[in-house]
Amino acid sequence: MAARPPSADELALAYPQGEALPPPGRTIELQPGLLWVRMGLPFALDHINLWLLRDQLEGREGWTLVDCGIANAATRAHWEQVFAQHLGGLPVLRVLCTHMHPDHIGLAQWICERYSTPAHECRLWISATDWHVARLASQHSTGQGGDAAAAFFASHGLVDADALAQVRGRSNYYATMVPEVPARYARLHEGKRLVIGGREWRCIAGYGHAPEHIALFCEPSGVLISGDMVLPRISTNVSVYEAEPEADPLPMFLQSIERLRALPADTLVLPSHGRPFRGLHTRIGQLQQHHDERLAEVLAACTGTPRSAAEMLPVLFKRALDLHQTTFAMGEAVAHLHALWGQGLLQRRRGDDRVWRFVAATAPG
Repeated sequence: MAARPPSADELALAYPQGEALPPPGRTIELQPGLLWVRMGLPFALDHINLWLLRDQLEGREGWTLVDCGIANAATRAHWEQVFAQHLGGLPVLRVLCTHMHPDHIGLAQWICERYSTPAHECRLWISATDWHVARLASQHSTGQGGDAAAAFFASHGLVDADALAQVRGRSNYYATMVPEVPARYARLHEGKRLVIGGREWRCIAGYGHAPEHIALFCEPSGVLISGDMVLPRISTNVSVYEAEPEADPLPMFLQSIERLRALPADTLVLPSHGRPFRGLHTRIGQLQQHHDERLAEVLAACTGTPRSAAEMLPVLFKRALDLHQTTFAMGEAVAHLHALWGQGLLQRRRGDDRVWRFVAATAPG
């Protein structure tokens, strides 16, 4: 299949590595002591970027790993190759996870166990909120799977019986990719400063995509490990889930990325998906415009006729969606409806069929 040509938004950014990508099981050095690793994912979004930072911790030389991929045989095998050939015989000292989504935390337990010794525990570092949610999700049905998720999607108009049956059947969906989460962790939070490899990295909390996402900024290096908060080619998923059915995450996300505008415009952004880029301020503006346009489309579609989230899918997404994409798309559709509902621009009604529908609010007087 031919690669999709770059969009105008992509062409407005600069990619210092050009088209170069690290092959599976290998790395690209972006700066001295900063390695880029890329692992595959079994979804339409088929990869995740991971980062290795040369470090010294408690008198030991080694590496700090940022994010780690999902728990499957292919990812483990590629990590084995990286460990054997690209770390100079040094251990992983700690694992930092930007947030609790499976592609970021899936192999944290495996890596922490592998590199822990009686004298030194390879510790997971993550926000408290995401550690608790990950522990719960790895042990129970939550998020895009099971009866509760199917009922939530049905309450927002998803009527396809086959799709709902598949959602019900994924009751252990998260646990298949995150079978275990380390029982102990070190807490990351807004403003916390870490010294990694002799350089200070500042934690920047972000909301809307995950409970308490942590990006990492190193001013001396001019580098932002953005996680999923700022991506160069796609917009970050911002969804409402069944566990918090009245959530309003989109304003939180937009406020979070606006805060990143305080960083230098020429910051080298290391995203979890896509290629490293420069043009942070430009990309923030693009993402804000994208959501402004989607919100306007949703409001227009709900003017005069009540609409469900399922009816918003062709408004927000102009392509065919598989089941995995549909679950994310449903969550995003609800998030856009809730953003307008929260602003008082939409009213929410529940019909006799128990489906929530939204309609443009009638102007007063």
